Amino acid sequence: MSERRARPTSKSRGRSTWRRALTPTPPASEKQPTRRPEKTQAEPEQASIVQAALYRDGVRVSSPATLADTFRELREQPSGMAWIGLARPTEAELLSLAAEFDLHPLSVEDAMEAHQRPKLERYGDTLFVVLRAARYLDAPEEVDFGELHVFVGPDFVITVRHGAAPDLSAVRSRMEQTPELLKLGPEAVLYAILDAVVDGYVPVVSGVQNDIDEIETEVFRGDPEVSRRIYELSREMVEFQRATRPLVGMLHALMAGFSKYGTDDELQRYLRDVADHVTHTSERVDGFRQALTEILTVNATLVTQQQNAEMRALAEAGFEQNEEIKKISAWAAILFAPTLVGTIYGMNFEHMPELGWSFGYPFAIGLMGVVCVSLYVIFKRRDWL
Repeated sequence: MSERRARPTSKSRGRSTWRRALTPTPPASEKQPTRRPEKTQAEPEQASIVQAALYRDGVRVSSPATLADTFRELREQPSGMAWIGLARPTEAELLSLAAEFDLHPLSVEDAMEAHQRPKLERYGDTLFVVLRAARYLDAPEEVDFGELHVFVGPDFVITVRHGAAPDLSAVRSRMEQTPELLKLGPEAVLYAILDAVVDGYVPVVSGVQNDIDEIETEVFRGDPEVSRRIYELSREMVEFQRATRPLVGMLHALMAGFSKYGTDDELQRYLRDVADHVTHTSERVDGFRQALTEILTVNATLVTQQQNAEMRALAEAGFEQNEEIKKISAWAAILFAPTLVGTIYGMNFEHMPELGWSFGYPFAIGLMGVVCVSLYVIFKRRDWL
């Protein structure tokens, strides 16, 4: 196994000064070209990768097919930079990268497990960044989140993607079309990745705004399914906040080191622009959460009002039914009196009072009339009729 290449001091002078912001300044006694420890184990197995490329002065000079070829060619390019992209890599692939580039075990463990919050950590001369990308899916009208881990070293950039977003192939293509930016080194690649992640938030914000507008219409239209949609969108906004809020602090931490480390002026402008976009996006997401909370309150109020209206309508219908029942009962009682008298005198008994009385019929008719009139007056006074 050949010895690993040394990092000449001329390479550090030729790269962007932003590298000094990522690499702590060593004591004077340690300022000398360093060499990676000689590798004694066998070369890693042939591994599948999304894309790997070697660059020199901002121009691609090689496209290795495997990690082993990438390691070998990087050692043969004293002033080169490797950009390795992996998607959901295996443990063996990550361990081979850790052994080759001296990655810190904690950062490798985070990259293996995923489900990390956005953060920025420095491990010696390597910067480890965790980002949460997002994309808006039109068909289901929901936000899909991905996770991206980025290792930035003196002469390498490693991206470990968990999820569909972001599209790093577009980032690589854009950087290769601007070699004057790519020649600034791994820090410029980190900027491009940050910019791509933040730009990916723009269509998400637009899609969520459209969803909120639709939800407001559904709320006042009385759609019964709107509460579920509000809840689901609120959950997505919580996840969106977890992706954007830490990113604001991460970028401000990088910006705070501009003066101390003498960061390249061009990269300073780029990072400030990204920080402005992140801050704007974070504020919009906060506004979305507040709007959804208010919409949910309004929806609950409207639902309560609708339920009260329905209960009032039921009560009014019950009252009207009771009034009708009272009227029917009153008339039934009035008609019952003559029916009772007529039924009694309709009996076929031979010995009954008043059967032979000449005034029996008028008496019976008068009795029926008196009883009916009396009942009518009583029910009328009680508002039954």
